[in-house]
Amino acid sequence: MSPKVTAEVFHIPIDDENYLIYAPLRKAAFLGNAHTVNFLVDLFEGNQRGYDFEEHKLIEFLEHLEILNSQEEEKKPITQFKGNFRPTGVTLFLTTACNLRCTYCYASAGDTPLKSMSLDTAKRGIDFIVKNAIEQNKPSFRLSYHGGGEPTTNWQVLVKSFEYAKRKAEQSKMLLHASSATNGFLSDQQIHWIASHLDGVSLSFDGLPQIHDKHRVTKQGEKSSHHIIKTIRSFDQLKFNYNIRMTVTHDQIAFLPDSVEFICANFNPQRIQVEPAYQLGRWHDAPSAETTDFIEAYREAQFRAKRYDREISYSAARLDLLTNHFCGVSQDSFSLSATGEVSGCYEVFSTDSPYANIFFYGKPRDQKTGYEFDLKTLDNLRNKGVENRDFCKSCFAKWHCAGDCYHKSLVVNGEEEFSGSERCHITRELIKDQLLNRISEAGGLYWHEPPKIKS
Repeated sequence: MSPKVTAEVFHIPIDDENYLIYAPLRKAAFLGNAHTVNFLVDLFEGNQRGYDFEEHKLIEFLEHLEILNSQEEEKKPITQFKGNFRPTGVTLFLTTACNLRCTYCYASAGDTPLKSMSLDTAKRGIDFIVKNAIEQNKPSFRLSYHGGGEPTTNWQVLVKSFEYAKRKAEQSKMLLHASSATNGFLSDQQIHWIASHLDGVSLSFDGLPQIHDKHRVTKQGEKSSHHIIKTIRSFDQLKFNYNIRMTVTHDQIAFLPDSVEFICANFNPQRIQVEPAYQLGRWHDAPSAETTDFIEAYREAQFRAKRYDREISYSAARLDLLTNHFCGVSQDSFSLSATGEVSGCYEVFSTDSPYANIFFYGKPRDQKTGYEFDLKTLDNLRNKGVENRDFCKSCFAKWHCAGDCYHKSLVVNGEEEFSGSERCHITRELIKDQLLNRISEAGGLYWHEPPKIKS
């Protein structure tokens, strides 16, 4: 009986002679030559023939990796949200105001018309998710702050909405998980309140002070790094959980390794995320940082981070995750604009934003509670899983990247069928690096472990 291929297998060229052979849903990878690749292709096409001793050994090896003759079918990590819309988490876009004027701000924060969320708008959103959580017997609900400005500039609504959510949690005997994005330009009072009340923050900081200060300036055009560093040091002293989000512009790529090393040597974030600057908002006409130079700088930065027993991350390169969803856009993400409309995307924070018609799917009811939803728009977002993207079907990274950011694909391709972007190349290269590293850590021959599929 001829061996049967029982896995989706990809062959990724490493050099002129060698390939990285990868079965993502088996979490198995190894290095092979052209003969191995052709052997697998023959098996996949059902070409029957006799096998020599070395090929029999190869068959045994591939069976061990569950690539051949596995009794268990691969389970594609596909989930889809359907039916009633009952989220148990809300993200509040508190304001379009900002105390910085970052050159690359995707939202042009501070330059757009000022919109600030009222406490009543925040309470309506919190009431909605608490009601859903109670009806679904959930042990907790989630409250986040984000949006087209700096959330802490609408400080009173941030504090009072948190206190309201906390009371709701106590009354319902549920846990509240609360977090925020921030630029770190905070007062001492805000630092201590955040550390005492929130579970964590994502803090934007670009590393070396001279690098940070080139693009992240105050409203008056002054440097901000000394203020942000004070915030980070305070969080460290208070043992507060925070992540650092680094943005890399085309002119600062060469400094990325030094900036990452500066962070690792001086601070203690839970995570360091590195992203090339998005060509949106104030940065829409700037040269792209999504280049091979970025990849090489990222690799060196990763090497430097490991000296400190740290790792850096890039949003679409997620080897440990098998999923068809990149983010909450296709998973019923419930975010409220400053005026109370419902968006599925953090980057589309206002009904004035480009592509608002694609991402806004709800508005407050005329009554004091609840929302009206456009289910057609919501279902369109629910169908943005990677399994529905033809361009991604032959990509070895698809179950990790999950099609990457839908909003960014619209910026690159418009509303036409997705046809790839420079981010695709970055993602594939970084996931390839992760695979080679796993093989090396496993002894240098192969890597294989039971898959953990996100449900």
